[in-house]
Amino acid sequence: MRQSRLNNIIGGGAGILMMAVVLVGLSPLTPDPLAVDITARLQGPSTAHWLGTDEFGRDVLARIAHGAGISGGIAFTVVALATIVGTLAGMIAGYFRGWTDRIVMAVAEALLAFPGILLALALVAVLGASRWGIIGALTLAYIPIVVRVVRGSALSIRELDYVAAARVAGAGHARILWRHVLPNMMAPIIVMMTSLFGWVILSESALSFLGVGVSPPTPTWGNMLSAARPHLADASHLAIAPGLSITLALIATNLLGDALRDRLDPRTAR
Repeated sequence: MRQSRLNNIIGGGAGILMMAVVLVGLSPLTPDPLAVDITARLQGPSTAHWLGTDEFGRDVLARIAHGAGISGGIAFTVVALATIVGTLAGMIAGYFRGWTDRIVMAVAEALLAFPGILLALALVAVLGASRWGIIGALTLAYIPIVVRVVRGSALSIRELDYVAAARVAGAGHARILWRHVLPNMMAPIIVMMTSLFGWVILSESALSFLGVGVSPPTPTWGNMLSAARPHLADASHLAIAPGLSITLALIATNLLGDALRDRLDPRTAR
């Protein structure tokens, strides 16, 4: 029964994410998300515009689809960069310990002392409110989380018998890290990446909502929510569509991450 429940959770989370991928894939078939039609502004859902139109007459479904590609692309890039850098730093800190560990963790703890969104806001102010500025800011904000997770795994793995046997056999540190330490910490890294993906989407949407994300008229879920604020009373569909998209993305990634943790962790698998 437990295995069946896990399969259902994984299937549900993966299904929602697959719908998002299909939506992004179909985005070239949707109308131009930047095409302005003042005569059709603030229309509700209809056969011509399935999710209605915004204050400039632009098709909301087209903007949601293109926004999914932009928000998802930013999230994927941030998670990939943060995982690569954080895994390298955390693995070295946990394996070598000593001064290396102290220096790496001092930097990580200093960054973790700030709330993630405030740190991202400060970094965006320095790097600039552009797509790559957001990617750089969110990557720096999430690297310390990856470092802590990976360091904890490396500290425990370095004490295991097969690592000691590799040292006795004359293997160098680089070979031990690549062949023995890294492969055996992939399970927590995969789970962490799944969870981070949803939180990065939320962070990017929050930055765009606050006006320091990707600049309009380029559609992202966050700036669509921000633009919908003046029209909550007369055109609530403008806020419902991006808000529901963000909610479903978070639910899907959290469900998938929790299910993968239960599947890959031998302690919970029992």
